[in-house]
Amino acid sequence: MALSLSIAVERFPIAGSFSISRGAKTEAVVVVATISDGQQAGRGECVPYARYGESIDNVTAAIEAMRGALADGLDRIGLQQAMPPGAARNALDCAFWDLEAKRSGHRVHELAGLPAPQPLTTAFTISLSDPQTMAAAAARAAHRPLLKIKLGGSAEHGGDPTRIAAVRAAAPQAKLIVDANEGWAEADLAANLDACAKAGVALVEQPLPEGRDDALARISHPIPISADESAHDRASLASLKDKYEAVNIKLDKTGGLTEALTTAEAAQAAGLAIMAGCMVATSLSMAPAMQLAQWAQFTDLDGPLLLAHDRAPALHYEGSLVFPPDPALWG
Repeated sequence: MALSLSIAVERFPIAGSFSISRGAKTEAVVVVATISDGQQAGRGECVPYARYGESIDNVTAAIEAMRGALADGLDRIGLQQAMPPGAARNALDCAFWDLEAKRSGHRVHELAGLPAPQPLTTAFTISLSDPQTMAAAAARAAHRPLLKIKLGGSAEHGGDPTRIAAVRAAAPQAKLIVDANEGWAEADLAANLDACAKAGVALVEQPLPEGRDDALARISHPIPISADESAHDRASLASLKDKYEAVNIKLDKTGGLTEALTTAEAAQAAGLAIMAGCMVATSLSMAPAMQLAQWAQFTDLDGPLLLAHDRAPALHYEGSLVFPPDPALWG
């Protein structure tokens, strides 16, 4: 059946700012694709990421380029070959799932042959800053059971070992994940991992740059290490062998829920722990990721919690507990 397409670029201010090793931002800019059969419509949201060569313009153009194929009957399965993995395909893939659910009257988990999703505890992110600022932010969030700490900063103020020690002192009961966003150097790797181990960190994400992470196969891992920038879809999992114990799967990297579920299955078969991750985005991005997160040992779907305001309708959060979406939002 021929489908029509509409595309919208939407901006949501971040509460304060969001800072990682590559820089800071004060708003989340998302692209929403809506596909319609004239009676029902499905939506999908994506976040173009400059680290992967994506921009609002080129992602919007890539979605727009599918308009003719959609009118000619392109479906979700055909989409996987028609577009490469990435943010643009994610928006369309999730829109297809949403449309299929609305057409059929069945929830996405039923269409995918999966159990009904359950509420999950999400990590809450502490942005990269100086140790004192990070400790203050951690103290405000110390009641949350799982905190994700952004590291990869300068050596000032004692560097990352001082940052993680300050955070641990401020949030003594919280489970901690560290995300260096490729910000560590091989020379500092052992010392930084040791500092994280002393702070009781449960997982370290992407300490070294993608393509320059072979050192991870040569050193002992006092803490499990997860790939993020080094892994996009199932095709990239083989390169993680002997370097990583876990993988952060994000729909904007895999190109949608379809490939994310397949990647999760392959990761599980390869003995990798799974983190279900996200970009800073609205509940429309998190909703399909809740299906993926049911496979995960770590859930990081706090994007809406970092915004000054979310879209409506939104996911329901009770503290760090995030609930599956209502059909009015997605799926």
